[in-house]
Amino acid sequence: MSLMIIFLTFLGGYILSAQSSINGKLSSRLGTLETALVTFVTGALFLAIWLLFFGQGNLLAIAEAPKWQLLGVFFGTGYLFLTILVVPKIGVTVTNITAIVGQITAGFLIDQFGWFGASTIHFNSSKFVGLVFMMIALIFIFKDDRKQQHS
Repeated sequence: MSLMIIFLTFLGGYILSAQSSINGKLSSRLGTLETALVTFVTGALFLAIWLLFFGQGNLLAIAEAPKWQLLGVFFGTGYLFLTILVVPKIGVTVTNITAIVGQITAGFLIDQFGWFGASTIHFNSSKFVGLVFMMIALIFIFKDDRKQQHS
């Protein structure tokens, strides 16, 4: 089962990159905010239909959820908006690598301090080395993309 979860996560990342590229192009026709709106409205309609047939939770429990947990909605919207904004300027690869480095940095902080009710998992030297290597990779990819744009 864990191999399937890894594959599904990989597939999700693949789809996210495709969406970033497509939305970046669409924004040149519609506008950044308009593209974000179309993406979210379409997604909301699709999920509403999916929910009607397969929903098993309690959507009305949202009224009882702690208000801070609703921040995830704004963070998701912000992420989508920012990717639509920057993909046409720096490309899909640099956008995604930068987002991943940001996600991992935030993940380390969330794990270290147990923010948002997460289990505490301490930051250590091997995680630091991994983060440094990711930042170095980002620098190399960014410089290579800039070099290709100017040639």
